[in-house]
Amino acid sequence: MEKEKAFLLWFDQLERKDVAIASGKSSSLGELTSHVDVPVPYGFATTACAYRYFFEKTGLYEKIKALIAGLDVDNSAQLREVCAKVRQAIMDEEMPQDLQDLIAQAYKELGEKVGQADPFVAVRSSATAEDLPDASFAGQQDTYLNVKGAETIVAKVKECYASCFTDRAVYYREKQGFDHLDVALSAAVQMMVFSKAAGVMFTVNVATGDDKNILIEGAWGLGEYVVQGTVTPDNYTVNKATCEIVEKNVNAQDIKLIRKADGDCEEVVVPLDEQNEQKLTDEQIKQLAECAKKIEAHYGCYMDMEWGVDERDNKVYILQARPETVWSRRNKENGAPKEEKKVTTDRKVIVKGLPASPGNVAGRVHVILDPSHIDEFKEGEILVTEMTAPDWVPAMKKAKAIVTDSGGMTCHASIVSRELGIPCIVGTKSRGEAATTTISDGIDVTIDATHGVVYEGIIEEPKAEQPAQQVVAAAEYFPPTGTKIYMNLGDPELAEKYATLPCDGIGLMREEFIWTTYIHEHPLYLIKIGQPEKVVDQLAEGIRQVCQAMAPRPVTMRFSDFKSSEYRDLKGGDEFEPNEPSALLGWRGASRYYDPKYIEAFKLECMAVRKVREEFGLKNLNVMIPFCRNVEECEKVTKIMADCGLSRGKDFKVWLMAEIPSNIILADQFNKFVDGYSIGSNDLTMLVLGCDRDNDTVSHIYDERNLAVRRAIRHLIEVAHKDGKTVSICGQAPSVYPEFCEFLIKSGIDSMSVNPDTVKFTKKLAAQIEQRIMMDALTGKGRQEVEDLNW
Repeated sequence: MEKEKAFLLWFDQLERKDVAIASGKSSSLGELTSHVDVPVPYGFATTACAYRYFFEKTGLYEKIKALIAGLDVDNSAQLREVCAKVRQAIMDEEMPQDLQDLIAQAYKELGEKVGQADPFVAVRSSATAEDLPDASFAGQQDTYLNVKGAETIVAKVKECYASCFTDRAVYYREKQGFDHLDVALSAAVQMMVFSKAAGVMFTVNVATGDDKNILIEGAWGLGEYVVQGTVTPDNYTVNKATCEIVEKNVNAQDIKLIRKADGDCEEVVVPLDEQNEQKLTDEQIKQLAECAKKIEAHYGCYMDMEWGVDERDNKVYILQARPETVWSRRNKENGAPKEEKKVTTDRKVIVKGLPASPGNVAGRVHVILDPSHIDEFKEGEILVTEMTAPDWVPAMKKAKAIVTDSGGMTCHASIVSRELGIPCIVGTKSRGEAATTTISDGIDVTIDATHGVVYEGIIEEPKAEQPAQQVVAAAEYFPPTGTKIYMNLGDPELAEKYATLPCDGIGLMREEFIWTTYIHEHPLYLIKIGQPEKVVDQLAEGIRQVCQAMAPRPVTMRFSDFKSSEYRDLKGGDEFEPNEPSALLGWRGASRYYDPKYIEAFKLECMAVRKVREEFGLKNLNVMIPFCRNVEECEKVTKIMADCGLSRGKDFKVWLMAEIPSNIILADQFNKFVDGYSIGSNDLTMLVLGCDRDNDTVSHIYDERNLAVRRAIRHLIEVAHKDGKTVSICGQAPSVYPEFCEFLIKSGIDSMSVNPDTVKFTKKLAAQIEQRIMMDALTGKGRQEVEDLNW
């Protein structure tokens, strides 16, 4: 039978030219098996023809075409929903019996050829356009390891077919201009290597383009954890000409993925005596390098390979090989790139994400996957990581820009970068590709954080010659507003910079910045070693900077609101912090302050506030109590404060963060102990909707504009105002959603506190809304509320 019409082909029947027949991965395994003297586990592959046969016989093409009609891949919620429906449609169809029989018979023959009945195999999926130098679909579909039995293999092949429509695969194809129904999928059924160690290797430095060395990464267990970035692998550098080992970096590894004796895989702890061992012997490193040289010589281009060392005989195997997709595009005659930055006018997108903090910059990337490497970050580099945490702030302040895999517009990286004025893109994983796996460490990139795009190289903007013009300076005008516009601030060093903004004061000063930037040590640890004054003095100094820069405008400082997991990151924190399964809902905020285990530390915070107000004479300082679960807690905390000399009065206000539904429901009782509220719309929305905004699975539900959230806010304003209390908000919603800002002002909110980059915008927006309300009152023809906001 002609190859083009075959449903199944053995590896030794395939060559690299058969990409359209059996995909890049399968055809490459055939090429290696047939024409390159390297050890490759034997197997067979279902073809694109088999895939299309299955889809035609079951009518799937028409079903999928209808499902994906009108799909906007940039709408992550829609992408997730549509792709799930497509995959389910595929899984609901039964594979034609003749195709099932063919796969089962081939699996039986594979066992006979290798001398094993029912052998364990890996089922690897690959799209027909995958692994071409100009169309890398690598890693977009699924792989199933350590499976056995004909029925199981048939089921896994169908799962491979379904994985052709994962969110990331559909997004990638759409952005690369491939028709979803033109692409087919091959499933390679390959003898399983019982890997004691595995990893990847390249015949070019993927960060710099230097092709003098071979780079090998290896870790204990199966190679999936290396590819996924779950573990930090060893790095070995081998001279390509001599196969001598140039450099070895052995990294500790505490977990590994291994095959189970009866099928499937599991994560286990690496034995202590192996955790710091080199994963490959020097001889195995050289064997791999020799294989890499042969493969590169045969293909005539830079190569990206996966390998494994079988625990049964310590033999090295090449599991797959594909052209390296970045530097293979470049003309080798131009040589490896030099160290100096190359300027380009091409706009080649590497990744996209959410534009969290606007700005355009270019520079060198520093990928940090492990917080222990934060100290390696240098001034002016571009930070690329999975997600930041409070103890990352010192490194973030040095960054020219920040790019993260996870997070939304209100995650830690977003909020901090906006305050620091650093361009930031978050949530790249939700837009198709994780930055940490797509952007190579050390390369130059251009960041367009205004639109959430990362480009390859340093882009030179064409500059047209401009005739000399007379410059006329005009002062920017900000109309007065009845709604006060406050500013959020964390870093005291930025207070002078932002003091000139047209804000009415600081509505939220985050004390945590001072801990992570200046103190670094747990307060209870400092008490234990006899240095409690360090807490008081350094907190007071940081607070003073802000109050002095903003005076006479008010500054409201929120007492510490670290979660236990974040406190543990401070020096000495391990001794005092519990390990909580859900730190978000654990020992935080007010619950700490009166707890006998923490009360002495809270008193130090109170002493610092008193020092600023009394010793420094900065009476514009007020405070806020975060995450206060019930009225009894509020009473206890305000009593401790009073005992420390911080009693509410005409020139000292105590606010409560309204971020828990109980704060809203019992506002009439909380009113007795506070002067007002600041709505923490991030936590309030999560707790009203029961939704973690940083969890990609449910983050599409998170929305401050939800009617339940708005009803809660309006109720709080009404109840607070009855007792003469004020209400503010310190979330991002007013500056992100103009309609939400309008809702707040119409509901009678007293003030809004926003990040520095949106102060001017929010000030003007509030003025426009207030003017509209006055016009509506004058004409009697304003828009009516179409939703009932009362509960």
